[in-house]
Amino acid sequence: MNQMSDKKIFEVPLYAYERSPDQDAEAPVRHKAVVIGAGPIGLGAAIDLAQQGVEVVVLDDNDKVSFGSRAVCYAKRSLEILDRLGCGREMVEKGVKWNLGKVFFDERKVYEFNLLPETGHDFPAFINLQQYYLEQYLVDRVREMQDAGARIEIRGLNKVLRVADKGDHVDLLVDTPDGEYPVQAEWLIACDGAMSPTRSMMGLDFVGRVFEDNFLIADVVMEADFPTERWFWFDPPFNRGQSALLHKQPDGVWRIDLQLGWDIDKDEEKKPENVIPRLKAMLGEDVKFELEWVSIYTFQCRRMEKFRHNRVIFAGDAAHQVSPFGARGANSGLQDTDNLAWKLKLVMEGTAPESLLDSYDAERIHGADENILNSSRSTDFITPKSEMSRILRDAVLDLSEHYEFARPLVNSGRLSMPCTYDGSPLNTPDALPGGPSRSRPGSPCADAPLGEVYLLPRLGGRFTLLTIGAEAPESLSVDGLEVDRLAVEATPDIRARYLGEAESAVYLIRPDQHVAARWPSYDAGAVEAALNRAIGKE
Repeated sequence: MNQMSDKKIFEVPLYAYERSPDQDAEAPVRHKAVVIGAGPIGLGAAIDLAQQGVEVVVLDDNDKVSFGSRAVCYAKRSLEILDRLGCGREMVEKGVKWNLGKVFFDERKVYEFNLLPETGHDFPAFINLQQYYLEQYLVDRVREMQDAGARIEIRGLNKVLRVADKGDHVDLLVDTPDGEYPVQAEWLIACDGAMSPTRSMMGLDFVGRVFEDNFLIADVVMEADFPTERWFWFDPPFNRGQSALLHKQPDGVWRIDLQLGWDIDKDEEKKPENVIPRLKAMLGEDVKFELEWVSIYTFQCRRMEKFRHNRVIFAGDAAHQVSPFGARGANSGLQDTDNLAWKLKLVMEGTAPESLLDSYDAERIHGADENILNSSRSTDFITPKSEMSRILRDAVLDLSEHYEFARPLVNSGRLSMPCTYDGSPLNTPDALPGGPSRSRPGSPCADAPLGEVYLLPRLGGRFTLLTIGAEAPESLSVDGLEVDRLAVEATPDIRARYLGEAESAVYLIRPDQHVAARWPSYDAGAVEAALNRAIGKE
């Protein structure tokens, strides 16, 4: 894979069109799950379902990975999710690992921050990696699963023309190079991006804010000795009155974001003869570079009012949009699919009621609102809307150079963190006196070393009873739902992250590795009640 960038993998068909038997069937063929969109979110959803034994078909009107780096920053939580999907290690091996960010005001560095000062984690705080690599790894994973007998299929050049929810299934009309054909889905997952044709076909829309500022993204191939850090400038001399961002990627590619302002001619600004002078002003006249990809975007902080519409469920950018500062797009989309897949599996097999899927709406809308709030605040700080706002912003930046209290007020894009589902209907009230707040019910599990291995891979993607200094059965079954026990020692890391002031603990962990409940000791009735609540039966 290290040489794939030279071959421009986004120009090579990866899942070329092949005629499906569905196109020759006398009646529409019904599939358990159909995913629209073969980007990172659609492929992530399909792989997650297929790993649980669900038959799934992915439809995409393209046959290649995406063009340009697009999503480039992947957070630790996303890497942990991708590890369960089978490609997290490849991501880290290829990607540029970083945890240090620096903030500049004019020409001065005002402060720096470390996103993962805590040791004892398997994955780094962030990696930078072009989106086409992630898509390549996911397609490779699909092929690996197909070779092992999994019922997962990607159909390239299959464009969905019509979607109709029929109550107990969804009818689709699909266009191909050989003409149109109908197909049915028991469940449809729409991961077809910010412009989501599925959303439009169903007459649905976003609510939220659209910002007027324009930003130039340029992927630049060059040799440079900048460190592997996130650099953000407010009012730099090379882009006076605006902002700039620099990230390192693999293969000598650097991601540069330049704020352009409101009233611009987007077509003119994307022309190389206009982009190159801006980059030379930033990098220096003597720096040799090549443009690999250029785009212009505006901020949008919006979401659908509901993500689930009976048998049609939206995820990723199709469901919500945020500004790219803070790396909340693809990272939040992967959390969507991580939240959805296990619930859909339990509903499909009849273990959980269909109402469990309403918790996908409750939890992921909570996550979207959290991201939109952080993203809107970042945008307002980066792009002040009045002279008074700018004066206040600049005063905060000046103070942050010398005073630590001012640094949390600086918002150059608060970076993606996994959502804690406080108030979720699936949570059992906290019953661990003195337990750490970071591992309260609803929170994502923190990783920790267990000798030569780490905690999160041991949890896997199933319901698990995590015990620390407490006795419990090796396994238990509640109405046919199997729960495994994982007993760990109270090492300093485990104590800090899971015990706090408690001497012992029992945690019920969901398949997406969020805490459902916790107690100081094992109680069969309490565990059974919490498990029923976690699958929507209470």
